[in-house]
Amino acid sequence: MEVFNLPLETIYLYGLIGSGILTILYIFFADVVHFDGPDFLNPVIILAFVTIFSASSYLFEKLSAFHYMAIIGISAVMAFILVTFLNVFVLIPLSNAEESLVYKESDLRGRIGSVITAIPVDGFGEVMIESTSGRIAKPATSFDRVPIDNGTNVLVVDIKDGVLQVSSHQEVETYTL
Repeated sequence: MEVFNLPLETIYLYGLIGSGILTILYIFFADVVHFDGPDFLNPVIILAFVTIFSASSYLFEKLSAFHYMAIIGISAVMAFILVTFLNVFVLIPLSNAEESLVYKESDLRGRIGSVITAIPVDGFGEVMIESTSGRIAKPATSFDRVPIDNGTNVLVVDIKDGVLQVSSHQEVETYTL
C-alpha cells in the first residue's frame, strides 16, 4: 500500500529516523524544555512509542506477508506493552530516586564527630562528622570551655551561627555476665 505516493516501509523508516533524532535532541535539551504535564504525555514515552512502533512496523513490512492493518495493530500493541514496561520499571523508579545531599544544621545536634583542628578554650577548631552521604567539616567551639585535642571524639551539643558547640564524648562500655 502507498500513502502520499510513498510505500508504507518508507513512511515507517522516516518515522523511525525522525523519532530517533528527536529522542537524541530531547536527551540533550530536556532541561531547557522541561515537561510538567500528565505522565502519559511525557515526551520520553511518546518518542519511545513512536520509535518502537515505527521500527516494528518497518520490520514487519519488510520481513512478513501480513496485511498492513494487522501490522499496524501488532506494532501498536507491542509498542504499548514495551513503553508501559519502560515507564513502570525505568522512568517511575528513576523519578523517585532523586537524592539530595542537603542537610540542615539542626540535624547535626546529637551527632558524633572527630576533632581535626584542636579546639582551644576560647577559640575555634574544626570537627569532621561522617555520614552515609559524605563528610561534613564545620567550625567548632568547646561547649564546656575546656580545650579539646586533635582526634578526640566529640558530641555536637548545639549550633550557633553555623558554629558547632561540642563536648568531649566517651562511649559507655557495658559488660554482660
